[in-house]
Amino acid sequence: MTLRIYNTMTRAKEEFKPLEPGKVKMYVCGPTVYDFIHIGNARPVIFFDVVRRYLESVGYEVNYVVNFTDVDDKLIKKAAETGSTVPEVADKFVQMYYEDTKGLGVREATLHPRVTQNMAEIIEFIAGLVEKGFAYEGGGDVFFRTSKFPEYGKLSHQNMEELQFGIRVEVDERKENPQDFVLWKAAKPGEISWSSPWGEGRPGWHIECSAMVRKYLGETIDIHGGGQDLTFPHHECEIAQSEGLTGHAMARYWMHNGFVNINNEKMSKSLGNGINVHQLLKSISPQVIRYFMLSGHYRNPLNFSDEAVEQAKNSLARIENCLANLKHRLPAASVEAAEADDEVSRSIREVQEQFEAKMNDDFNTPDAITAVFDLVNVSNQYLTRDAVNKGTIESLLKQFEAMDAVLGILAAAEEDLVDEEVDRLIAERTEARKAKNWARADEIRDLLTSRGILLEDTAQGIRWRRK
Repeated sequence: MTLRIYNTMTRAKEEFKPLEPGKVKMYVCGPTVYDFIHIGNARPVIFFDVVRRYLESVGYEVNYVVNFTDVDDKLIKKAAETGSTVPEVADKFVQMYYEDTKGLGVREATLHPRVTQNMAEIIEFIAGLVEKGFAYEGGGDVFFRTSKFPEYGKLSHQNMEELQFGIRVEVDERKENPQDFVLWKAAKPGEISWSSPWGEGRPGWHIECSAMVRKYLGETIDIHGGGQDLTFPHHECEIAQSEGLTGHAMARYWMHNGFVNINNEKMSKSLGNGINVHQLLKSISPQVIRYFMLSGHYRNPLNFSDEAVEQAKNSLARIENCLANLKHRLPAASVEAAEADDEVSRSIREVQEQFEAKMNDDFNTPDAITAVFDLVNVSNQYLTRDAVNKGTIESLLKQFEAMDAVLGILAAAEEDLVDEEVDRLIAERTEARKAKNWARADEIRDLLTSRGILLEDTAQGIRWRRK
């Protein structure tokens, strides 16, 4: 099966062919670290984590770079409001990013470069654009000359005339054209700044990613990703800068995820309806958040609501309950081969093929999740038998594990030690009941309930599951 990716540049699904066989160079625009990430930020964080996981699962070596914008107007404003410095603000929210994304089950990128650590490369990049006539100085600022790059607008599929009316910026007489954008900003009094050939200042937003992509991944990369809102102007400007300097395509595949709405309304500061991930993780499990994010196709909008969260919880509970039932039957399962289980083995292979086919179709995670539920149905039907085979149960569990290695929607393996503790307490409770020590038995049950453990009586004995 061949992986096909929807390319924003061509507006079509294309067969994925990396520049170098077996290796993928992938860059996703990271946060501006002046505050906690919100639920909208979490979507690309989770989705591109899944893209990376899937690419690795099929054998690619992925060099995955996600940047931090750690100097910006927003950081300068935050520092002034809090009586701190820009580096202090950045350091705080970089740490919060790591904490929150780890909480979401997201693996760290291969590299998380920061703008302030790459200032020399950014200045060198701008100087190269000036030398080639793609940039010019105006009043201490340096601007990109969009008229020099006729393809400007090719990613967002707008022409220069449309862009004239689409750019919402104040008229700046220093610009040759309204759509020209800033590469270097002269520092205002008291602002954090760096020395450059054009005076003290700091880089514009777009140039940062162009410089870091080139430094860490090369002149042309395989996949460049980000939220839909970055298509224009951010990614459009990156293309103009990078291709203007190098003469080579910046990326072979451009991927953009859709927006997250809140209760059917667009998330915005004016509405005050943003949801902070740091706070959200205190009330909703990371697995539920991931499930919700992957339950819709990444290019479509998602609506975050109490109902959507509850639906995600219930769906996830079905999968977890199935896994608990499989694990519960495993110790007493037969070790002898069972010919009747050949049909189950075929069903497992069909589920695996379906899962891969859907992921190969532009990372269609909602249909990949459907494959997971098909395996739940196969498992539940198998577990209705009086006698089950150990090898078959292990194969079912292994297939769940393989799919979750990509999706990351099930509880992490580090809970195994907690599982052992639960098993020990249940065994102790059973002995207490045999000894008619009802007080101790009730005490253990209350303890387990307080930890979110539910006990159930089955024909095979007591089993437990998490709420």
